[in-house]
Amino acid sequence: MRVGEVAELVGAELLRGDSDTLIVGAAPLEAAGEGEISFLDNPKYVKHLADTRAAACLCQERYAARVPEHVAVLKTAEPYQAYSSYMRAAYPSVMRPAGFFGASEQTGIIHPDAVLEDGVRVEPGAIVGARAEIGRGTIISAGAVIGPAVAIGRDCSIGANACIQFALIGDRVIIHPGVSLGQDGFGFAMGPTGHRKVAQIGRVIIQDDVEIGSNSVVERGSNRDTVIGEGTKIGGGVQIGHNGNIGRHCVLVSLVGVAGSVTLGDFVAIGGHTAINGHVHIGDGAQIAGSSTVHGDVPPGVRWGGTPARPVAEWFREITIMRRLAKRQGKD
Repeated sequence: MRVGEVAELVGAELLRGDSDTLIVGAAPLEAAGEGEISFLDNPKYVKHLADTRAAACLCQERYAARVPEHVAVLKTAEPYQAYSSYMRAAYPSVMRPAGFFGASEQTGIIHPDAVLEDGVRVEPGAIVGARAEIGRGTIISAGAVIGPAVAIGRDCSIGANACIQFALIGDRVIIHPGVSLGQDGFGFAMGPTGHRKVAQIGRVIIQDDVEIGSNSVVERGSNRDTVIGEGTKIGGGVQIGHNGNIGRHCVLVSLVGVAGSVTLGDFVAIGGHTAINGHVHIGDGAQIAGSSTVHGDVPPGVRWGGTPARPVAEWFREITIMRRLAKRQGKD
């Protein structure tokens, strides 16, 4: 694409530079070279702006004057969103994992009672169980296991060695390698003579456009379904316990642990390495800082953090007071 075409594609204004300059790739400010486009969204990276060799830069108007003269300036209120739009158009093949084998014929093991629409690819070592249903354009990568009666929608990507049981999965869902969906949750009736396993009879429901990172786990419901709402993005190594109800367009960063029967509203964002206690409700749009521990319900639209989690302003105030006390103790 040329710079003018990029500007039109992402809805940016070309403040400076030649609209016919050819863009052949993308890279960070500090690594970009001739013909590459970059972006500035986080103020932490302003330090790389003066020395960048990029051909063009997506940035907010307040940074335009600091962009070197040889770099075309594409003004946009949301540089990262604009960069994302460019990348989707320039690299469509990497937007969805393509599997490990290019052949279209089925080379995995498919039960005769399974139903596959046209254009489904089942790669070597993959297994599709009885009564499973898989929609057109879906890729079942090498070594993946699709259990009996699992339903998977259209244009999905199931990563290598993923294991899916007792699940209904919507369209355009991306499951990365090593993910486990639909296995038993931690359900035991504890007692003085031992711990008796409780039968888990629920399912996992994954709605459209969900993405789940490598080696994450979503447990089947114990007596109702575990649900992941449409558009939700889950990082690698995340654990979601049985009966969980994760809302739409939530973001759970890597290593988040969600205990059983937790409810998240829509557009909830949870930072990495955070633990959510069982039976907690987190309201729409709430944000939880990384490395926090949530013991109780969280209101909608708030920003909380710490252990136990509380409003961020309160958490920071407590930290400041503790630092002052520590310094005072050191002087004494």
